[in-house]
Amino acid sequence: MNRMTILTEAELRKIVTLDLDAVACVENAFRALATLPVAMPPILRLDIPEHRGEVDVKSAYVPGIDAFAVKISSGFFDNPELGLPSGGGMMVLLSARTGVVEALLLDNGYLTDVRTAAAGAVAAKHLSREDSTVAAIFGAGLQAGLQLEALRLVRPIEEARIWARDAAKAEATAARLRERLGIVVRAEPDAANAVAGADIIVTTTPSTEPLVKAGFVAAGQHITAMGSDAEHKNEIAPAILRMADLYVADSARQTRRLGELHHAIAAGVMAAEEEVTELGQIIAGTKHGRRSASDITIADLTGTGVQDTAIATLARDRARAANAGTIFES
Repeated sequence: MNRMTILTEAELRKIVTLDLDAVACVENAFRALATLPVAMPPILRLDIPEHRGEVDVKSAYVPGIDAFAVKISSGFFDNPELGLPSGGGMMVLLSARTGVVEALLLDNGYLTDVRTAAAGAVAAKHLSREDSTVAAIFGAGLQAGLQLEALRLVRPIEEARIWARDAAKAEATAARLRERLGIVVRAEPDAANAVAGADIIVTTTPSTEPLVKAGFVAAGQHITAMGSDAEHKNEIAPAILRMADLYVADSARQTRRLGELHHAIAAGVMAAEEEVTELGQIIAGTKHGRRSASDITIADLTGTGVQDTAIATLARDRARAANAGTIFES
């Protein structure tokens, strides 16, 4: 008889939060990707253009972790007009020894939101200046707020600017984050002004054309681009990748195919065969990160299956400790 634990979004929200444990969990996943023979297949992707929808399936087996996740995540970007969140999905956790399903995580995309924000914190921890106090966030959705919250776990952020195409949404998000985080957060309608003087820039949009232009960026800044998780998405001007002192991928194989690097290669400013530093290599100490306060650094985060396996196993372990979820026997 197989015993499977079913966890709802409400249960998962109680036991897994965006905290330093989640950041460490994702940091360890990146380290594993760089140092262990991880099995991580290419992302399976389905586009539903008439509804501005996309569905991704991600997975990874990490040696040493006793289970692996298969995640289905969706993004339907017209959903807010229907009163629905744009992100959704679920994860299935299977035993790495037997393949038996151990847990069904009905998170509606919540765990993806947490691990994506945690990845932003990991990138900032290893690539931004330690004295970074000002953040510019592009986008006004759920992930924009989570990225700012995650940054404050690793850097002394005191001020943030929110830029979004929808000025009213940017104002509302800024007000919500001011109240939630207790720091200075303002909406900035001009993208160049949002970037000016910022120490860390995070892009969280499904944009198909660059939002951060080459002329916006100055010495010492760090950019985390996490919206370009499909071939047609592009948030950073390709020229910035060439002018940066350090470009870092979550997975070089993925960013060559669908990240900001993909667009830089297509534009001819980066070579297709160019050696790429991965975030896990910096964490593991096999590649250098930021070398000086004046460096411009970029993290190209397309989302990896190792992050999903890491956050899903964390959720399972927390559920066991809290005796949470419903046991289903089959």
